[in-house]
Amino acid sequence: MTSLIQEKVAQATNLLSEFKIDVWLTFVRETSAFADPVLPLIYGTDLTWQSGLIITHSGERLAIVGRFEAETARRTGAYQQVISYDEAFRPVLLETLERLNPGTIAINYSENDPVADGLSLGMYRILTAYLKDTPFENRLISGEMLIGALRGRKTPEEVTRIRAAVATTAEIYQATFADLHPGQSEQEIADFMHHQLSERGLGPAWDLEHCPTVNVGPDSPVGHVGPTDIRVERGHLVHFDFGVKQNDYCSDIQRVVYMLKEGEREAPPIVQRAFETVVRSIRTALSEMQPGDTGLKIDNIARGIITAAGFPEYKYATGHHLGRAAHDGGGILGPLWERYGDSPNRKLEVGHVYTVEPGLALPGYGYIGLEEDVVVTENGAEYLGAPQTKLILL
Repeated sequence: MTSLIQEKVAQATNLLSEFKIDVWLTFVRETSAFADPVLPLIYGTDLTWQSGLIITHSGERLAIVGRFEAETARRTGAYQQVISYDEAFRPVLLETLERLNPGTIAINYSENDPVADGLSLGMYRILTAYLKDTPFENRLISGEMLIGALRGRKTPEEVTRIRAAVATTAEIYQATFADLHPGQSEQEIADFMHHQLSERGLGPAWDLEHCPTVNVGPDSPVGHVGPTDIRVERGHLVHFDFGVKQNDYCSDIQRVVYMLKEGEREAPPIVQRAFETVVRSIRTALSEMQPGDTGLKIDNIARGIITAAGFPEYKYATGHHLGRAAHDGGGILGPLWERYGDSPNRKLEVGHVYTVEPGLALPGYGYIGLEEDVVVTENGAEYLGAPQTKLILL
């Protein structure tokens, strides 16, 4: 893990130059209770006293921490200078800033990106009080673009970890499909998948109660909800949304199964057409994904295929970043709805990892939603695991 932190801190230095930011300051305290989402990338463990992690465009990397955390900061290997204090953080911070004399200081707040919004209001007020009547009080800017790029542009090691999580998720799905049968409840199916996680010593990609989401038939509520006592019946769809957290990185995959009625050898034509429409939506979106495209463009493509086929528009974004969290912040593949702010206008970049997840509800049958994890490359985008292209029939 330490080597990955060193890799990301070095990446941050290059990003500061790219965005013409002089200094990036991550200001935290008691992170076991309120952790800045960026800490796992640039530090890797908790901090207790008021602490400042400072990275400059010229390559200096400093950690100002309480005395009893100085050795841990040194062991990260990411910070060239570790400055410890006993009684007061402010004098050490001001002395450091006076030496660096930055024209801009990026801090961790954002109106558009939740994982770039780690600085609490209380800590912001403390920081601005520390800087009052100094040249630096008017030099604070949002670190949103910097943090979004650091989190979004995955290194080869990060992509490798996500790919491994996707492979494990596929294994668990296969075991689940082999065990799936009429009469099982959504909760019993989820319990089986939880057991698969436990056997592998892994955690879920999001809270365990809702991971997996299992939707059986047309009456099961779709979304970020836990499984119910609804039982599998023949003639119904079974939809899954599930991911694992493995080696600190997540997968996020949706799959769908049709339970054949007695005498059926294939799904009804409307079910098959709906499934094929979702597959086509994903394939077309993937084929159009290029560095420099906006998330809005890709969302319009995927969404347009669903509606052009006569199905209702899905009321969520087509995709989101994936990484250390299932929803990893940064831009989205989404529409320009108020709730998404400016995020759909962010551009795709090499190293970005996204989910692509259009879907549709089919009255009388259930929900057809597929979700694939993909990485953006210089030549387009590629799947991080084998996609579902055929409806699973059981």
